[in-house]
Amino acid sequence: MKLLNWNVRGLGSPRIVKRLRYMLKVQNPQMVFFMETKVRRSKIEKIWYSCGYVNGIEVDPEGTRRGLCLAWKQEVSVTLRQYSKRHIDVVVDENESRGKWRFTGFYGSPYENDRSNAWAELRGLYIEERILWFVCGDFNEIMYGFEKKGGVPKDERRMKLFRKVLSECILMDMGFSGRWFMWERGNLPETNICERLDRGVANEEWLAMFPEVSIQHLTHSFSDHCPLLVNTKRAKQGAKEVAFRFEAWWTMEESFDEEVKNIWKSSPGNLMQKLNELKNCLRRWANRIQDDRKKRKAFLTDRLSDFLAGKRDDHNLAELIDTKIQLNLEIDKDE
Repeated sequence: MKLLNWNVRGLGSPRIVKRLRYMLKVQNPQMVFFMETKVRRSKIEKIWYSCGYVNGIEVDPEGTRRGLCLAWKQEVSVTLRQYSKRHIDVVVDENESRGKWRFTGFYGSPYENDRSNAWAELRGLYIEERILWFVCGDFNEIMYGFEKKGGVPKDERRMKLFRKVLSECILMDMGFSGRWFMWERGNLPETNICERLDRGVANEEWLAMFPEVSIQHLTHSFSDHCPLLVNTKRAKQGAKEVAFRFEAWWTMEESFDEEVKNIWKSSPGNLMQKLNELKNCLRRWANRIQDDRKKRKAFLTDRLSDFLAGKRDDHNLAELIDTKIQLNLEIDKDE
């Protein structure tokens, strides 16, 4: 199973939703947990449904802050245990393959005067009976000083409290691959601050059930947080034959009219034979364009990853911003 965890920093813009759909199409997670959605329940339901998720649980924002959403696809069985403005707690049933396990999507408080309440809530979620438990989210805190770059060093007392609450809940950090830092603010070298605020933690029983689990920090083109992709196992994808469908975006391509004329001219036979040839040729033409777009987006994503990992000088910053704009433009072309 794949789970995508992301502090999206607001889903009110149609363009942001389109870019989110692109990310979900590429990664194809069975479950998603979003934080700081900043939109009401009626709207977030339409968003996750448009992304291919048939079921979901939403926690409304408080004004223009917060908002949580957990959504899952048809093949996943999820039962709600409890929820609050800081978490959504469920039981996931993978039936014969893995059985039942507990997932908690958690959002730690970004405010100093409220952080103790967040840790108390996480402690309250801990159950002494040793069931399989996985917690993932934006904890809004780091465990160690090396998980922050730039700005004022973190208070050791705060980090110690975070480590303590994880220890009391018998939850272990699961590590990651990809970019070191999950959150970033400030483009200039003197203002740039990066921290590892998002992570996955689990108890020994859950880790024993999923010994090959991986967590990957993904490259993003919006939000100041990286998406976090959890993969408990790698499922084999079978090839499926796709039925022909005329897509509206074809008519927006500059080469479409000329392509249709050339195919029609060069096709022998009667009307039905010509239409069949047109269908086959248009499908190949569309696949070529989609392949080119896919390669272009992959190239820009890799390029963006390199710039995000590099030093922040004037040239690097200009290239980073330009690459992010180009990637968003490519994503915006998709329906």
